[in-house]
Amino acid sequence: MTAAAEILLPTTIDTAIPLPDGVRAVSYDPAAPVPDSASNAEGLVLWGASAQWIRAAVDRLPRLRWVQTLGAGYEPVTAAGFGPAVTICNGATLHDATVAEHALALCLAAARRLDLLVDAQRRGEWSDRGGLQDLDNSRELTTLAGARCVIWGFGGIGRTLAPYLRMLGAHVTGVARSAGERDGFPVVDEAGLDALLPDTDLLIMILPGSDATRHALSAERLARLHRTAWLVNVGRGSTVDEQALAETLRRGALGGAALDVFETEPLPAGSPLWTLPNVIISPHAAGGRPRGYAELIAHNAAALLGAEPWRNVVRPGRTGL
Repeated sequence: MTAAAEILLPTTIDTAIPLPDGVRAVSYDPAAPVPDSASNAEGLVLWGASAQWIRAAVDRLPRLRWVQTLGAGYEPVTAAGFGPAVTICNGATLHDATVAEHALALCLAAARRLDLLVDAQRRGEWSDRGGLQDLDNSRELTTLAGARCVIWGFGGIGRTLAPYLRMLGAHVTGVARSAGERDGFPVVDEAGLDALLPDTDLLIMILPGSDATRHALSAERLARLHRTAWLVNVGRGSTVDEQALAETLRRGALGGAALDVFETEPLPAGSPLWTLPNVIISPHAAGGRPRGYAELIAHNAAALLGAEPWRNVVRPGRTGL
């Protein structure tokens, strides 16, 4: 009888996944060293492992043919040094709903200044932000109704978020590699972004981290935004020039920023973003809840056996090496 292909499942997920015949699951703790008993594994699922753990797995797991990260971002995996015969897949689509939900929460928190209301509550004060309020977003962002929202990075998450914003009355434009229309929303390419910024009330960034996107929101682009505009970032912290952002906020040249991701995480104690009065911080909490991971793992486990095509491939394995 042919031995079953062994795949490693992290204890950070429910490891009771129905797998195809011919595949056997072995659980591992990503907070502990790579176990010697895992050396025969042909598949590795990653969720909650550090970059250091992943690099160690390269040498400790010589028989690997497939690595599946459940994160949408895959840079630490492709940079770890797995051999060219290893197929690497990511968790694209698993975070569309959860990150879109968190992005919407940050947009609403910014418009309704929930941070200031909570601060007043903690002090036992009745906030002066009650009573009569402005509906003109050109004076201060106060509502998503009629707000001009730009989603920079109009992939799965952006396309999930856009209808939520539209339902609340926002006008949504996407920014992607190519212009056109997606799901009934107008989309411009990056060359058309700068023309949108002066009239934008909410700039929502969902860009991946790469050399090409580093500091994509530069000092020059920040200067194009209206002084009442808000930034929401649930993509990668490296896509924003944080020093320029802090200075723009300090000068009152931007309404505020609701940030879930940062250039250095955890955000250093000395960062001015902690104390600026118009910044809302969440600790990279938008993701962390992959939905549908069991089906993806089972499907790609079948692909490991040659019974299905791979899904979510970010680097195909090269055979015949």
